[in-house]
Formats: sequence, C-alpha cells, structure tokens
Amino acid sequence: MSAAPLTLTCNSPDATSRVARTLAQHLAPGDTILLAGDVGAGKTHFTRATILSLLDAPEDVPSPTYTLVQTYHATPGELWHADLYRLTDTSEIEELGLSAAFTDAICLIEWPDRLGPLTPPDALTITFTAPGAEDVRTLTFTWTDAKWPAKLESLANV
Repeated sequence: MSAAPLTLTCNSPDATSRVARTLAQHLAPGDTILLAGDVGAGKTHFTRATILSLLDAPEDVPSPTYTLVQTYHATPGELWHADLYRLTDTSEIEELGLSAAFTDAICLIEWPDRLGPLTPPDALTITFTAPGAEDVRTLTFTWTDAKWPAKLESLANV
C-alpha cells in the first residue's frame, strides 16, 4: 500500500513539539520512525518531544550522536533513539541490536539513510526541511504500511 504524503508546516519549535507529542500517543512497540533531513532541520527536537511525552517521569534526553543509541523505558514499552550519522557500515547496525529493536521497541532513527537494506519496510519516514524562515519547519510524512494512516489521523487537528 502506498499513500500520498502528509505535509505539515510548523511555524515554531512549540508547534513541532505538539506534532511530536500528538503522534507519540499512537506509537506502540514495533513502530519505527525514520527522521530524515539536514543538520539543524529539527529531527532531534522532534525526537526529544516524542520521548519526553512517553516517559513516566521527565529525564535528560541527550542526542546519541556519540553513543549512537539511547534507550528509555517508556509508557507503551521500550523506546530506542538512534543517531546513525557516524556509522560507516551497515554491519554496525547489527552490533547495536537495532534489527531486533525494530520488532520489539518503538524506534526513532535519525540519519536513516545509513540503514541501507536494513531499513524496516513498515517504517514511517518524516522528512524535515527548513524552508528559510528561522523557526519554520516542513514535515513530510511518507509510508507504505497500512497501520500509519490511523496513527496519523490526529495530526490533522494539531
């Protein structure tokens, strides 16, 4: 199943956080979100808002640029945040345990192009672009799996 993309414009970091928190309420183990876009496009901001909205108690949510993966015990289940920017080979993905996490956890993956053939076919991709205005971000959601339209419905009201 292929769907037309959903595109949202967020006029502030708060608007981006609202989209993240709204989507987060529909995530479950086995859901993978691929966050694509240039450096500074808003991927990590979106991810932090998603993670914080799913934790029982607030905690520091660092970017895993150097650790590559951070895991959290979230309300719906285990949550993995991976920043693959520094990966050079897909064999490193197996070493991190990401392949198993794709089926057992909620996974938020920055720099998903590094996954190559290990990209989960049922993932939701969110592409972040900064069209020029300082705090404006365009988020384009694309998917092929039939589970995503229902999970994205609530974004129409954000």
